[in-house]
Amino acid sequence: MKSKTRLRGTDVFAAIGDPTRRRVLDMLSSQSLAAGEIAMHFQVSRPAISQHLHVLRRAKLVAVQKKGREHIYRLNPEPLQEAYDWIEHYSEFWNARIGALGKFLDRISGGKK
Repeated sequence: MKSKTRLRGTDVFAAIGDPTRRRVLDMLSSQSLAAGEIAMHFQVSRPAISQHLHVLRRAKLVAVQKKGREHIYRLNPEPLQEAYDWIEHYSEFWNARIGALGKFLDRISGGKK
């Protein structure tokens, strides 16, 4: 049984971990689209796209507005910024580690290239 107390950040990483959902986010980065318009760009069933959209909604990566019988989706980029900030922290960590490794290798090789 899945825990209902999952962290939102975990949902964001799970959501963007799937290539189909990343494509949906890319599509929504330039315009809002109805669910049917989104589904037309994929060779999977509409219920499968609906499941992907559900995951994106749960992670708060998309917002939905109902217009008549259609659901219009738009990108909500704020959770992506939170994920980017977290990843950026580790980017700085690895850059420092790689720099230290380079200095160490220079030292042991006597500065020879």
